[in-house]
Amino acid sequence: MYPAELVMPMKAELTDNGFTELLTPGAVDEALKQEGTTLVVINSVCGCSAGTARPGVLLAVANSEKKPDRLTTSFAGFDSAAVQQIRTHLMPYPPSSPSIALFKDGQLVHFIERHMIEGRPAQLIAASLVDAFEEYC
Repeated sequence: MYPAELVMPMKAELTDNGFTELLTPGAVDEALKQEGTTLVVINSVCGCSAGTARPGVLLAVANSEKKPDRLTTSFAGFDSAAVQQIRTHLMPYPPSSPSIALFKDGQLVHFIERHMIEGRPAQLIAASLVDAFEEYC
């Protein structure tokens, strides 16, 4: 588990912008059983990926006319039980952090894995999310 001093500023980057933390398996299941759309960001300390994932997500939310009904996040290596529960909803995808998932009516409809984030600018990640928001939200 990562130390709180390291994780809290990275969590705040999303929570200060309207994302609700999913801290328990029950909170994950409750969020994902809701009707409508739920964006789930599995946050991470990985600088090479998370450093563009968080800005990409924030750009998408700020620049899309259509937005998910709920914006949520959990932190890999910190909110461990919650992240493990999220991953049960992401099957058959292998564990990936950071990653970004869009659910509609509890079903996964769009997923951006770490390998799709690494080496890509925030604008490209945002564009993929905006397209998904336009289609599903």
